[in-house]
Amino acid sequence: METTAPNEFLSLWINIMMIGSIAFFAIAVIIYLIHQIKVSSISDYKAKYDYLSTKEIKYFKASIICIAIGIGMIINTYGKDVRTFDLVWFFVLIFISIAGATLIGYVGALILQYYYPTRLHSKLKKWRYMPRVNPKTGNKMRLLSEDEEDVHLDEGMQAEEEVFSVDYDVWLDEATGDTKIEKYQGHLEAVQCGNCGFYTMKVEREEIVQQPTAEQEGELIKHYKCQFCSSVRATSFNIAKEEDYSHFKPDQMHFKKNVSVDLVKVEVVALGQKKHYEFQTVEQAEKFLSEFDVDTMK
Repeated sequence: METTAPNEFLSLWINIMMIGSIAFFAIAVIIYLIHQIKVSSISDYKAKYDYLSTKEIKYFKASIICIAIGIGMIINTYGKDVRTFDLVWFFVLIFISIAGATLIGYVGALILQYYYPTRLHSKLKKWRYMPRVNPKTGNKMRLLSEDEEDVHLDEGMQAEEEVFSVDYDVWLDEATGDTKIEKYQGHLEAVQCGNCGFYTMKVEREEIVQQPTAEQEGELIKHYKCQFCSSVRATSFNIAKEEDYSHFKPDQMHFKKNVSVDLVKVEVVALGQKKHYEFQTVEQAEKFLSEFDVDTMK
């Protein structure tokens, strides 16, 4: 009689874990299907690109969390056919299930952080360069080169491209002269200028007003200047107590001149991260490397 109640609780607990695991697996599948349906429902290639670049990893992360919780619940049902209630074993199994779920979630997070971005990049590249169609005429449009597109961009847009904060694609319907300009995130970060509104604010110089110590954070003042309208501003930042990587600079790379180049790919590995950058000309790649700062990868 004394063991009946604990064993009934154990039986109820196992049933809850079984039902809960099925429910979380189902939620994971539903999240994945909702994402795929949303992707399929977006007909505009640029809108599809924007959605994938901002939402896909978030949806996959939610699915992985649900799968991890479901696996943790399954672990909690171990030995369900032969077990009788034991308080110590009950809490040990809860700990093991939490550890297992955490491990699955951590491995999934690592995959999404280090492996999947390469696959996502290929997917985004497909939709970015998918031939556009003029909605007015149905004519196929041509993507202009960096040299050709400048005539269709105003001075502010060109300034944003010069500092690699924004990248513009210009599609041209050669039969009618209609153009379509699409805006993409650039290779380097730049701050939006409060005066002209373009993302052309770059750091001109940095000033350490208080050196960091083992006990206290330091203070850094960054002086910005707009590359378009020449507005200036200064912003204060805290310097962490941990090791400073600001001294690190990528090795200089040299390119051969006077060769036919269709695409320049640059891979940067630093601070445990790997990033890929693509350029249409050697000059753009060289300019990017001369301005690249490893702090942007933190």
